[in-house]
Parts: sequence; structure tokens; C-alpha cells
Amino acid sequence: MSTSMSKNRRPAYYTVRETAWILGIEQSRVSRAIRLGELRAVARNGRVLVSGNVLARLLGEPGDSGSGGAQ
Repeated sequence: MSTSMSKNRRPAYYTVRETAWILGIEQSRVSRAIRLGELRAVARNGRVLVSGNVLARLLGEPGDSGSGGAQ
């Protein structure tokens, strides 16, 4: 699978499966969080994708700017 890379050299978007793996949770929990609006996602080419920036904020990676919220 080819994904576009952000300027930080990480994929700009992750699938639900990839997001679940990164967070160490089940795919159903990621899907539910998206459905409930707890996790922001976008639909592209018929796929639901989570931004790498959203994941970075959730994981609290250093050097990521933002409001400090999980969304």
C-alpha cells in the first residue's frame, strides 16, 4: 500500500486497521470512537482514514503542535 508522507516522514493518514495497531486496541474500538465523534477521521476514496497528526496528539509525541486535545 502506498500512502503519502507528511513533512515529518510519517504517513499523512492511517487506515482503521493501522490506527488500531498503533494504539494497541481492537479495530472495533477505533471504528466506534470515529462513529461517536471521539476520534476525527476523513473519508477518502471510500476508505475511512485517521490523520497522522491526530494520532501523534493522542500518543503525545514531542514536537507536535496543537491545542493539546485528542481531537
